[in-house]
Amino acid sequence: MITDGELNRATLARQLLLRRETLPAAQAVRRLVALQAQEPASPYLALWNRLAGFDPAVFDRELAGRAVVKGTLMRVTLHAVHAADYRVFREAMEPTLRAARLGDRRFTATGLTAAAAGALVPDLLGYAGQPRTAADLAGWAQDRLGVPLSTAAVRMLRQYAPLLHAPAGGPWSFVTGRHVYVAPDRDCRPSLDGPEPAAVALQVLIQRYLAAFGPASVADIARFTLVQRSRVTTAVRALGDVLDRLSGPDGAVLYDVPGAPRPAGDTPAPPRLLGMWDSVLLAHHGRGRVMPPEYRAHVVRVNGDVLPTLLVDGHVAGVWRVSGAHVQATAFRPLPEHVWDGLAAEAAALLTMISDRDPALYGRYGHWWNRLPDGEKRLLA
Repeated sequence: MITDGELNRATLARQLLLRRETLPAAQAVRRLVALQAQEPASPYLALWNRLAGFDPAVFDRELAGRAVVKGTLMRVTLHAVHAADYRVFREAMEPTLRAARLGDRRFTATGLTAAAAGALVPDLLGYAGQPRTAADLAGWAQDRLGVPLSTAAVRMLRQYAPLLHAPAGGPWSFVTGRHVYVAPDRDCRPSLDGPEPAAVALQVLIQRYLAAFGPASVADIARFTLVQRSRVTTAVRALGDVLDRLSGPDGAVLYDVPGAPRPAGDTPAPPRLLGMWDSVLLAHHGRGRVMPPEYRAHVVRVNGDVLPTLLVDGHVAGVWRVSGAHVQATAFRPLPEHVWDGLAAEAAALLTMISDRDPALYGRYGHWWNRLPDGEKRLLA
């Protein structure tokens, strides 16, 4: 049996959160599987938390050169992934994306079938061989289909099609609310031809997920991907002896890839300032692995926003925001002085990184700050 503490440390080790490692950013993205990229700054903060000497300008270049690409993937949200992984991840997600976007009533209200929309995709990718705005894609789709499409219907089609977000400037390569789309390179384009490619690709995605977030259950895999549990169960069974089977703290069956690190539960875990939507907070059905259940409502807001968090001894202990020349932190429980010292050092390094990019990092989410519970508040830097 593996303990709660060992599960926590296993995930932190694989997520490079026990110590910062020296890796090229693109290689780190591949190790981490996928970085939640709904907010443009978040992939940068994810890498800063995990890599020694992380240089955001280098990551800018990797995004511009498409070594790392950004598109709609797991959980039908934006993720940054290594370019070499995009095809297989998109194939694995095909049934989920088709159902979630072409089955959405905002799309079906047009009278178009999923088959008709799917048949449109090759030509749409041809049109997006060069970067196109959302307005460009909407105009093209309406001209091609000959029917009026609502803004929402166009968005559903756009999110279903395997389109990448092209860097469009701004402090973090992308600008919130201003999207430019481009087709993947031909060797990265996924097959959308039926269930067989999706089933094979899902087995690959599951192994990659376990290497980055395991050990984990079928429910965990389904939560991270938003893939139906029945598909996950079928894929896990098909993998058979390729995976290790473990007994979790509650007796549940957990799966893992052989040889993946499983440190002792008391392995030291340094403090970190995780960015919004950090994937380590979203990767498991049982969120208590990293986020204590009693803090979940404070961190994951009713509209799905996941606030920047203080990670202390491997678990969420509070939240933070940038306030002028400081990081303002609220701890949900008392923290020792040496922990506050460690958080202050992290804050100083963070403020240095963002100083010439985005000094008001995540500023548009500040309204949540007034709705937090009482806790110890400090200005760090």
